[in-house]
Amino acid sequence: MMAKTQTLKRRDLGRLRRIALNAQGLLHKVPFGLGLSGARKAIEHIGYVQIDTISVVQRAHHHVLHTRVPNYHPDMLNKMLKERSIFEYWSHAASFLPMQDYRFSLLHRTDLINRRRRWFEDRDENMIRDILRRVEQDGPIRSRDLEDPHTKRKGWWNWKPAKRALEQLYFEGDLMVTHRDGFQKAYDLTERVLPTSVDTSIPTYDEYAIHLIDQQVRCHGLVTRKGITYMRTNTELKASVMREVEHRLATGQFTDVHLPDGHNYLLRTESLDTATPKSTNRLKILSPFDNAVIQRERLQSLFAFDYLIECYVPAAKRKFGYFSLPLIYQAAFIGRIDCKAHRKTNLLEVRALQLEDNLKFSHTEVASALIDAIKPFATFQGCEKICITHAQPQAFGRTLKRTLNQGDSRWVISTRNI
Repeated sequence: MMAKTQTLKRRDLGRLRRIALNAQGLLHKVPFGLGLSGARKAIEHIGYVQIDTISVVQRAHHHVLHTRVPNYHPDMLNKMLKERSIFEYWSHAASFLPMQDYRFSLLHRTDLINRRRRWFEDRDENMIRDILRRVEQDGPIRSRDLEDPHTKRKGWWNWKPAKRALEQLYFEGDLMVTHRDGFQKAYDLTERVLPTSVDTSIPTYDEYAIHLIDQQVRCHGLVTRKGITYMRTNTELKASVMREVEHRLATGQFTDVHLPDGHNYLLRTESLDTATPKSTNRLKILSPFDNAVIQRERLQSLFAFDYLIECYVPAAKRKFGYFSLPLIYQAAFIGRIDCKAHRKTNLLEVRALQLEDNLKFSHTEVASALIDAIKPFATFQGCEKICITHAQPQAFGRTLKRTLNQGDSRWVISTRNI
């Protein structure tokens, strides 16, 4: 069978965008169900939830799930850890992963143990034995349990040997995260955390390639060859992925779609013959670490959205704010919003709200959708009041102000400088 290829015109981009966002669970109000069950299904479907420490708004791992599970509560992640339906480990970054995918984390561990990768340069065997003995005898341990009151940490990587050894044991698989106390991880022996039903056989690279391709197409709808192995550098894995991709093209399982910008995307052939997912009038506020936006090149190619997290940019060079959040409306990325949750005063401050220059929707409908979205978002931050400081373009700011004056009086939403 000949490999299928198709060249799409720019007007067909809307269909591909809806396929991509629908696969991410971002087109519907309740794509995975509600509560703990919905959160569990969301992680199983999208494959991972990236962990992040920045807390100007609710941390990324909670934000990602809140976007897809409307009544999600941060306690649910810890409940899933304790019930052993998810585990914490490294994907392309520190992440929560479905327990059913545990065996595919073993290749990373094996590489570390075989010294093909080095998380820490030095290995203190005596310290490692001491920590293992302590965990075995006393149960779960946190890094703070190893604090030495006479030693001050000078920097993130200047951990003392005990903390370094603890992390080494975690990355090499002797320990797993059993639960969290706040943001503090508690580690226990893997044999006491891992369910006995979990497959612990180390996959071949060909098996891992099949898993990775299936996962990426499931949660993204369409993928680039480069995107399948995003942030993964293992050459054997990349070769296995390319072989499997070519096999699926040759057998007609995949179609290679050429976009006007020159990028090629792979998607299941039947996706082109099924009804296109409908977009809705719900506006979504995404985390900068959301699975849908983390591949910046894909975001630019497929959605024409040039996005950068500016918390790593010097303040004087920022265009959109310290931690701007992407906005989606009707299957399009329409702008970004820079927020800060002042939890002591129950105030969500919108420091900057910027719409894209090529906006195809009326200011009135976007303003209405934004207000409907920002209220539950503020509640999720533990905030009861909202203050919008800046909005661009100015015409949108004026429309937003008029819309707010007609809004729900139960909310205190004020504007400043708009």
